[in-house]
Amino acid sequence: MSLRNTFAARRSPLPARRLRLALGALLASLALSACAGKDERDDTLVNNITRAYETAQTSMANQNYRRAIQIFETLQARFPFSDLSKQIQLELMYAYYKSNQQDQAIDAADQFMRENPTHARYDYALYIKALAYFERDPGMLERIFKRDVSRRPPRDGALAFSLLKRLVDRYPASPYAADAEQRMVYLKNRLAAYENGVARFYLSQEAYVAALNRAKNALEEYNGADSTKDTLDIMIEAYEGLGMSELAADTRRVRNANFPSGS
Repeated sequence: MSLRNTFAARRSPLPARRLRLALGALLASLALSACAGKDERDDTLVNNITRAYETAQTSMANQNYRRAIQIFETLQARFPFSDLSKQIQLELMYAYYKSNQQDQAIDAADQFMRENPTHARYDYALYIKALAYFERDPGMLERIFKRDVSRRPPRDGALAFSLLKRLVDRYPASPYAADAEQRMVYLKNRLAAYENGVARFYLSQEAYVAALNRAKNALEEYNGADSTKDTLDIMIEAYEGLGMSELAADTRRVRNANFPSGS
């Protein structure tokens, strides 16, 4: 199963019971009066909200994200402080993400996390923010079309990796943790390869200290990446360039122990 499909399979709409509770809380927050006419207007309002919410979710299921966003944004503007507004924020950030509005998805996730630091769905908002940066990474299209991405600056990829790591570390039991770990593997390889590319450029300029620093960063931050052998080779060459023969020999022993000839 692809990363994208894994995510889609795990996402589910707001359960009906939770929706009823949220709508009930919204109704309670309205200024209810004892008169029958007022009660009828309140019932009509909540029924309209329920239909609007269900229409938005149907639009989401049909991948009509633009329509869903319009409805959710209208509900959010109309009832910004209701219990339902928190769920609408979660729905909106997902709809933004699926409609390739990554900046809006990031902003929505940031707002939710800022306003609800202890919310039960905090991990979901963190996950959406990470996915938005993951999709914004310039290596995504190149990965799809199997092109080399090692020379592309992975700024968004680094942010995505950091957020996914935060998710896995803080919420190991989250339903999104397993998918986050899969994405981290790809990003780890991408980021390490970029560090190695920069380091090799420095080697070509005989800037051995700079090359060594980038290689060490790749080794320490992205331990276990596919390009670890290349990282160690860079370190050996840099140490030799600096005349540090003992450190070069030590690094060569580490490389040979972990990557026997032909591996």
